[in-house]
Amino acid sequence: MTRSGPPRWSADEAITSLFAAHYRPLVRLATLLLHDQGAAEEIVQDGYVALHGHWSRLRDADRALGYLRTSVLNRCRSALRHRRVVTAYLAGAGPVADAPSAEAGALDLLQHDAVMAALRTLPTRQREALVLRYYLDLSEAETAELMGVSRGAVKSHTFRGLAALKQSMGAER
Repeated sequence: MTRSGPPRWSADEAITSLFAAHYRPLVRLATLLLHDQGAAEEIVQDGYVALHGHWSRLRDADRALGYLRTSVLNRCRSALRHRRVVTAYLAGAGPVADAPSAEAGALDLLQHDAVMAALRTLPTRQREALVLRYYLDLSEAETAELMGVSRGAVKSHTFRGLAALKQSMGAER
């Protein structure tokens, strides 16, 4: 049984031919809709990929260009909807907090290292009191229980430890 009519192209041949003839006009179309050349190129390329994947199910190869234009148009509409949602979300979210610079992070790390070095020079009880109170954020009562001392002793160790840290860090009262 022989087919009448023109020979059917393979998907690769058809897409290559369509690409050569219609890629630039389709990108212009998408660019006019999106106002973004890069996004337009990506959408058109995705349209060609989709057409290639569906080539065997295409009933009429002469309608491939129409399919491609419709695909590009629908993808542009989808991109514009997505852009509107993102814009609305960002408008409602408020301003983004300023992120610290890399230099600030490096300085914080240096300051942290200096505090840790100064903390290591403190007597054991003062160091324990400061770490439990300020690092673990425990109350005086919880710190006293863990250290096995009175609340007054915790206050005393904490005060002396902070004073020693200030002195060793160069901060004067």
